[in-house]
Amino acid sequence: MTRCALALSITLLAALILARPAHGAEPAEFKEVFELIRANAAGVSEAELNRAAVDGLLAKVNARAWLVDPAKAAASDGHAAPVSSSALFDESYGYIRITRLGSRLPEQFAAALAQLQATNKIKGLVIDLRYAGGNDYDAAAKVADRFLGSEQPLLDWGQGSAKSTDKTNAFRQPVAVLVNHYTSGAAEALAAVLRQKDIGLLIGTNTPGQASITKDFPLQNGSILRIAVASVKAGDGQVVEQLKPDIQVAVNPEDERAYFLDAYKVLPRSTSGGITNLASVTITNKPRKRMNEAELVRMLRDGESPEDETAKTARPTEPPKPLITDPALARAIDLLKALAVVRQTRA
Repeated sequence: MTRCALALSITLLAALILARPAHGAEPAEFKEVFELIRANAAGVSEAELNRAAVDGLLAKVNARAWLVDPAKAAASDGHAAPVSSSALFDESYGYIRITRLGSRLPEQFAAALAQLQATNKIKGLVIDLRYAGGNDYDAAAKVADRFLGSEQPLLDWGQGSAKSTDKTNAFRQPVAVLVNHYTSGAAEALAAVLRQKDIGLLIGTNTPGQASITKDFPLQNGSILRIAVASVKAGDGQVVEQLKPDIQVAVNPEDERAYFLDAYKVLPRSTSGGITNLASVTITNKPRKRMNEAELVRMLRDGESPEDETAKTARPTEPPKPLITDPALARAIDLLKALAVVRQTRA
């Protein structure tokens, strides 16, 4: 069997085994199909066939079971700060990046938000959940609570449930939430609640759909099989599944990681697709001052040049602001600006 044919079998094996055929026939038995391929497919090793079966099976069950690298899992469960950074863009738009949803997140998020509000009258907030994970659903609910002023159901994760509290200091400015394929677990649940409660819009790419109560099973090869044993529900009772952003911003994975590390990075082959940060747009071709005939005669008599007049009256320009090249973040800032204008006109 050629490599191409083997790749095709990897993709289709679980679908053939688990999908119900037409005409009401029962699905094929996994063991029967596996043994027939092993005995008759030329050039397929035991290891290759086993890998094909595992990959196909996990692909078919999608977000209900997946393999976890123990080393990466241990690193992500380490002592990294739940809030890795916060910033202010264009003097009015706050930004908070969440790395992991753990027990320390609510306190750190509240501190970051308070710091942004203390020195600036921010008109909107970007919550960056790209590459964020964790399984602390209570922490997700507590962060969402910062944006609601009345008691409402937020999350139900089987082993617990949470509601927002009555308050007068809830954050009520527009919110944009950045997500991608690596936004998982409690981070997905937080994004789902923020959208379901009409707090913010999601921007980015589809999430993996791994918001669930899980149980880990060690395997003989040293890896971990993580199985979703219970669903997580948002405040409206809907199960939190794969999230599709309100505004899709597709970026090459390598480029997305580079932009994530540096929002102003200019990549050699970068094509931003026309995404711009409105605050960075400046007018450089300004009209010249119009002169009447008497003024022109006076200047020529005194030996002055009309071009010199333009130079004398021109004011020194400020250096241009750096351009946000991160497509998802740029789209979020532009959205918040538009919403701020709408809120101002309605005030």
